[in-house]
Amino acid sequence: MEKALKVLFLSPEVTPYAKTGGLADVAGTLPGALRRLGIDVRVALPYYRTVREKEVPTETVLSGLEVPTGGENLTCNVRATRAKDDGIVYFIERDAFFDRDHLYTSGNGDYSDNLERFSFFSRAALLFARALGFECDIIHCHDWQTGPVPAFLKTLYAADPFLSRTGSIFTIHNMGYQGIFPPELLPASGLPAGTFHPAGVEYWGKISLLKAGILYADAVTTVSPTYAREIQTPEYGMGMEGILAQRAADLSGILNGVDYGDWNPTADPHIAAPYGIADLDGKSICKLALIREMGLRDSLISRPLFALVSRLTVQKGYDLLLEVIEALVGLDAGLVVLASGGSAFRAPLDAYREKYPENIAVRIGFDEPLAHRIMAGADIFLAPSRYEPCGLTQIYALRYGTIPLVRATGGLEDTVSGFDPVTGHGTGFKFTDFDAGAFLEQITRAVRVFNNRKAWATVVQNAMQADFSWDEPARKYAALYEKVARRREHSRQ
Repeated sequence: MEKALKVLFLSPEVTPYAKTGGLADVAGTLPGALRRLGIDVRVALPYYRTVREKEVPTETVLSGLEVPTGGENLTCNVRATRAKDDGIVYFIERDAFFDRDHLYTSGNGDYSDNLERFSFFSRAALLFARALGFECDIIHCHDWQTGPVPAFLKTLYAADPFLSRTGSIFTIHNMGYQGIFPPELLPASGLPAGTFHPAGVEYWGKISLLKAGILYADAVTTVSPTYAREIQTPEYGMGMEGILAQRAADLSGILNGVDYGDWNPTADPHIAAPYGIADLDGKSICKLALIREMGLRDSLISRPLFALVSRLTVQKGYDLLLEVIEALVGLDAGLVVLASGGSAFRAPLDAYREKYPENIAVRIGFDEPLAHRIMAGADIFLAPSRYEPCGLTQIYALRYGTIPLVRATGGLEDTVSGFDPVTGHGTGFKFTDFDAGAFLEQITRAVRVFNNRKAWATVVQNAMQADFSWDEPARKYAALYEKVARRREHSRQ
């Protein structure tokens, strides 16, 4: 396009300010890659308690912004700070909604007013952009929490002199989270009553903010090419495969990238010793340090050490892990698990840890420095996911020479290639069926390759050479932004 694109990047979580999962990493790193392409990207998220606790330096750029919500006007302030690359980050401040211990859930489940909270955030984002005169070409929305934005643009603000030219892109990070709410809450969302029908935000008699984003956005993306295909099938579409098939012409998968500035074994402040592809001595030091930190037996230094770092959910394949864990120990291997969240899997994991204290270590809770130490100290990274939109941890593992063993689904399929000891090609191990036998077969194969020092050195070298930086994905997003902006411009002529 003749002028630089302006993009408002709207996400419910963004590193380093607020994080529960990989969405925050994407929202915290992709904008920088887009700015390097000359795009004016500004990020917006709620002003959570965690942002205040981190003492992020901000200035108030708008006070008392009125936001129509559920028949009344609520107010918010808008704060701003600078990202490390000098990009602008905005925070929507309304303490009644966002000054809480957690982002989405309390200890007793999801916050009961999540629809009101994120509908307010979505509408406030549009109104503060207008108030500040940031005439964005594209609003890039992420996950159900921002689903109202495309619907607002196509209904309430379709004739607005400032917002009518703005296009929207909606990115699905996980179909498992659909923003489902009772129909009687529709007025509180601010969405017009005319949107509540099967061709709108209605989903089996309820409201779905995810569906709002999918149906009303100018383009829909998800975070890997394979996942984009999978979610149009009953197995992975989670009830929305028909809606996604309806948008197939505007649906694409763009593989997530990572920021190697934060995940780099040559300069990682969290690990016991630095190392790189040309000198792997530090990895052995990291392995021994991890073994001792986790209370495992020292002799595991010469045996394969497996690791799993993820949320403690069914999605991540913990049921498969529990089925094979005895056999894994029987291969004279070790296992380190770092899992966040609580579930029915916690008790059996603890039972195995108590039964095999020299071989199995389990830590529950979010611990970013420990995640780095595990990535550096382990030999094999497990990701037996039931489904995986993209996944970032297997990409980090590759850079750290920790070989991924994954189920071939979503982004795991797109980022890991099966290792062939004969040709020397490949970066990891993969199985297709969500089946404990198939999983164990690849675990056994990985141990066999580990025992072949020459073959193992080859797969480690292959893994560390893999490049999943943001450069290529950012170019794809930039091309999509331009396509949508041109289409919007053409439709107004």
